[in-house]
Amino acid sequence: MKEKIVIANCGGFWGDDPTAAKRQVEGGPIDYLVMDYLAEVTMAILQKQKAKRPELGYAADFLAQLRDVLPQCVEKDITIISNAGGVNPLACRDAVNALAEELGIADQVKVGVVLGDDIYPDLDAILENEPLAHMDTGAPLSDVRDDVMSANVYLGAKPVVEALRLGANVVISGRVSDTGVTLAPMIHEFGWAEDDWNRLASGIVAGHIIECGTQCTGGNFTDWHLVKNHENIGYPMVEVSPDGSFVVTKHPGTGGLVSVHTVSEQLLYEMGDPAYISPDCIAYFNTISLEQAGPDRVAVSGVQGSPAPEKFKVSISFEQGFRAFGRLMVSGPDARRKAEHVSEVFWKSAGGRDHYADTLTQYVGHDSCHPSVTDGEPSEILLQVAARDDDRGKLANDFAPQLVPKVLSTVPGITYLADQGRPRPSGVVGYWPALISRDALKVRVEVGETKLDVGQEWLAGEAAALAAPEAPTGTPGPTKRVRLAELCLARSGDKGDTCNVGVIARSPEIYAWLVEYLTAERVKEYFGAMVKGGVDRFEVPNLLALNFLLHESLGGGGTLSLLLDAQGKTYAQYLLHMEVDAWASICG
Repeated sequence: MKEKIVIANCGGFWGDDPTAAKRQVEGGPIDYLVMDYLAEVTMAILQKQKAKRPELGYAADFLAQLRDVLPQCVEKDITIISNAGGVNPLACRDAVNALAEELGIADQVKVGVVLGDDIYPDLDAILENEPLAHMDTGAPLSDVRDDVMSANVYLGAKPVVEALRLGANVVISGRVSDTGVTLAPMIHEFGWAEDDWNRLASGIVAGHIIECGTQCTGGNFTDWHLVKNHENIGYPMVEVSPDGSFVVTKHPGTGGLVSVHTVSEQLLYEMGDPAYISPDCIAYFNTISLEQAGPDRVAVSGVQGSPAPEKFKVSISFEQGFRAFGRLMVSGPDARRKAEHVSEVFWKSAGGRDHYADTLTQYVGHDSCHPSVTDGEPSEILLQVAARDDDRGKLANDFAPQLVPKVLSTVPGITYLADQGRPRPSGVVGYWPALISRDALKVRVEVGETKLDVGQEWLAGEAAALAAPEAPTGTPGPTKRVRLAELCLARSGDKGDTCNVGVIARSPEIYAWLVEYLTAERVKEYFGAMVKGGVDRFEVPNLLALNFLLHESLGGGGTLSLLLDAQGKTYAQYLLHMEVDAWASICG
């Protein structure tokens, strides 16, 4: 057994830095290179590609990155794991084999493929026994069956482990979970048992930290000014020990920053309840211990886990109408008043707001993502109008033609964007989360001529008996009016139509005040009309953090949303601008 393995991430989404793989391979010693390409909308796009051309349906960028690194990975004995297979892992395998042949290393490349996550071809048969009810509304999938575009199960690490066991040095999967591609090599190398919940949970935490690429190495970081260099920012790596403890780091000489705070922010990203559910186990984020172990090195330990849920999550996409966006630049004196006037004239000429299922006007540069945080008014505003409807004709014939003419027929100081012009309607992809029984799946691994069925049996076990983490205490006293940003850091992201905002106190004393002051009710009041649903709050004292879920805050989420910030990326910064009454003793 190895004393340590190094797993390097080189991508957090389809479209991430195409040079990352090469930089990770050339930057220093690593054992595994992992990359994540898939999101809910991505699966629908790939399914459309496959329907038109059966040889497509996978992330083509994967091949471009492999061209840069495959020979070096073979030479250095680096194993590659990715879910780039999308909805056609076998075609992706064939493309990798062809690339290896072209590069003259076909005899040294052994590709493993994980199959079984894509249930779209068998959906009708599955629906005879599984309703695939919407996890939030309870509605059966049959309500939208005719509009379904893709259906993929979030598989865990187990089939990837089997591919590694069969000798694959390139593993391609479809919708294996983001954390699963990182957990699998740990199980394979260290021989962890399927019910070793604490070690598995530690692997899940490691995967969650690095799955979004540079978001844990200084990217999207509240204290961005502390990051000495954003150029050539280092992608993350984890150095994992057999007991499950690990160190988060990056290659020497790269830009970015790895600190307790950068890692804490990423841990809270897209997190809900601290009991984090994955296909492999439940990992308790309120048991994680972080320690700065040197420059750009954060040690992670103490993670506890419990058995995985009985059912797997299914990500289903379906057609849900169309949407279109139009933008005009309005500048000069009275920019806001002029933009409002243009908006009013536009909507009247486009048939009125009631003519469409949903509409939205936003003033980019002033209050498009959230209410303005300054008293002044900008000298120029990007006016954005958007509409959504089931009838594409309304958007193409009533909405789109009425925008550009306003440049000549309304106010002075107005122009259209050279790369946009007339708005173009595009299809809206709805997201349908559901649960499916494990025994409904047929998961298979193929490595060379070997084909192996991989059972997905549920392992029962007792939930972890967790001791309640101790929260820091403080002594209330006189208060001082300050911005929350002076006391805390924050990170936000999307979970469908719910925005997650994690807030981290800069000291234990500040956390004691934060728990008392920043209630769910206060957060909902601050966001106002931006949050149409309720707000949940979770305490994570080991990270000195509070995690908030802002329900119905992203305009439906995904491509259904007309918001400029449909992923909630700006919500944390807006919350940090809140004026708070803090204990004077904790204010600098």
